[in-house]
Amino acid sequence: MIRLGSLAGYPFEGPRLLAGWTPPAGAAVYAILYKPDPDTKPERYAVIFAGHCDDLAAERFPFGHPRADCWVRRAGSRWRVYIATYQIPGGGRGHREQITRELAAIYQPQCNADRYGQSWKREWIGEYTAPTTGPLARRGPGGGPAEGNGGPGGGHREAGAAPGPGPANAGGGPGQVDRGHGDQGRDSEPDEDTRP
Repeated sequence: MIRLGSLAGYPFEGPRLLAGWTPPAGAAVYAILYKPDPDTKPERYAVIFAGHCDDLAAERFPFGHPRADCWVRRAGSRWRVYIATYQIPGGGRGHREQITRELAAIYQPQCNADRYGQSWKREWIGEYTAPTTGPLARRGPGGGPAEGNGGPGGGHREAGAAPGPGPANAGGGPGQVDRGHGDQGRDSEPDEDTRP
């Protein structure tokens, strides 16, 4: 099992070598992965494609998929392409689409045609009051908490605290996929910082 997505992630089955995999029947979200540095970091994977389907068995796996050439090119060989799947209990097409968009926004997989950013705008949330909560924390000009925003820790992160949800595999199985790792073949953040 490997966890992919934001925060604690979704429990994907795998990764499994795509070349020897027989897809089960059923709807699922799937991620195509490869190991960018298999010699020094054999448990580290990079997401190169995120998709979903109504029936995995009809998706033309392993290499009949329309984007399979891109997967092989990014991984360097068809024997270096892996798949992880998540069959959502009780989830419908809309739920699968939402998870696929989330994965594409987090990992920025190069073989996906559609690109999604992780962003938010103040008007999406707005101001509000409620008897059970305080007001929203205001953001300063640099995007961080404004001066004087309180709460535990005085409105700032502890030294060394990660600015995002952290590894997408937090508490997961043998593989690791870092947030922002994508298929750039490195362990750093994405080329463009898309965090709010």
